[in-house]
Amino acid sequence: MVRSQVDDLIIMMTIGKLAKKVGVGVETIRYYHRQNLLEIPSTTSGFRLYSEEHARRLQFIKRAQTAGFTLQEISRLLQLDATRDHAKAQELAIARLHALDEQIESLQSARSALQKLAHDCEHNRGQPCPIIAAFVPGE
Repeated sequence: MVRSQVDDLIIMMTIGKLAKKVGVGVETIRYYHRQNLLEIPSTTSGFRLYSEEHARRLQFIKRAQTAGFTLQEISRLLQLDATRDHAKAQELAIARLHALDEQIESLQSARSALQKLAHDCEHNRGQPCPIIAAFVPGE
């Protein structure tokens, strides 16, 4: 084969090989099918065979999740990609940034509270543990 023929060759893989290639579980792929995030390929010789395009889409989903997007938001991003609506994609990204900022603030607050409890625990020997007491209902 010449180089151009090799480039045009479509590599097909089973769901197991796709999962391994992308680093997700087979059940994750099936879940994405049910959520309409990943199309179900047609069956060939009794097997569903996946292409590199399926792998790219799964990698997109994983990267978007790492950036903090929910599956619902990822679905919207995929729709926006098809229409090339950059403005709406930017709006979605900005909204996600605001949500992440709120999560960071909440986590920092929880960290500070836990840090204070750990400090109090260290300095209150012989008394009830402030960490345990903080999580007991009604106290």
